Order: sequence, then C-alpha cells, then structure tokens
Amino acid sequence: MKIPTSLKHKPVIVSENYENVDGRYAYNTDAKGLSLGLAQWNDRGKVDISAKVWRYTGEKWSRQSEELPLHRVLDLAILVCRTQLYFREAYRFEKLYDPKNTVIDRIGLQGDAMTVQVCTDNEKIDEDIKLFKEALSNDDELIGERLRTLSRILKEMGY
Repeated sequence: MKIPTSLKHKPVIVSENYENVDGRYAYNTDAKGLSLGLAQWNDRGKVDISAKVWRYTGEKWSRQSEELPLHRVLDLAILVCRTQLYFREAYRFEKLYDPKNTVIDRIGLQGDAMTVQVCTDNEKIDEDIKLFKEALSNDDELIGERLRTLSRILKEMGY
C-alpha cells in the first residue's frame, strides 16, 4: 500500500511494507508504513524532519497516524534501551523496584538530563510492573532482533 504524498507530512524516505514486520502484529496491523519526511508543522523558512507511523483503517488513512520529531524517536529508543537494561537486574527487588528510590537513571542530554524512573503515581504499579516485565520478556526476541540491528547500524556509522 502506497503512503500518501498529498497530505501535510511530506514523505522522503519510506518503508511501505511495515505491516509485514510490525512485531507481533506483523501481517495483521493497521500500521501500514513508516516514513521520514518534512514535518506537517513546518512554517515558511523553517523545515523540520519527522518520523511518521501511517495507519490505515481499511477504508481511509487514520487520524491516529503518529508523527514525531526525530529527536523524540531517538529519545524513545534510549528509553526502551534503558528500560531493557533495568529489567535485567530488577529481579533483585521484591517489587521489581525500590520504593525508596524509584529513579532508574538520569541520562544527560542537551545540558540537562532525562530522568528515567518507575511511575509510582500509578496506583497499581506493583501489579502493572509485573505485567510489564512479563510482556517485555515475551517480546525479548522481537526487541532483541531490533536492538542488534540498531547496534550494527550504529557501529557502521561510527558510533
């Protein structure tokens, strides 16, 4: 299925077969494509690049398609990686976290730091963190494959 080019987001680089590789939803997803292109929020003289997940309902392109600035895509990747690393050792805590110290890490970015922590504002955190860990474990093969691919590409780029 071809990603539309007549909408405000202007695709430049696309993956139009994303539905075939969308993790456990592969071949049964409304996420039909990914693109990197010119952001829909661009103003005259100011151009930003964004990443977009294109969703198709079977009848039309969905308003739930997500568009993110590239730095947010990378911030999400950083968050996923740090979360994966955290859960390798979380078994050491009775509740899978330390209620007295919920901060997992502070990752320096742009002169400040992104705080990564367990969300204890969630009133069901003790139950939800166990479900989260189980789901993360169930998806280990899918996530691991993508992280290995990302690692290989980052090494090719010199990082």
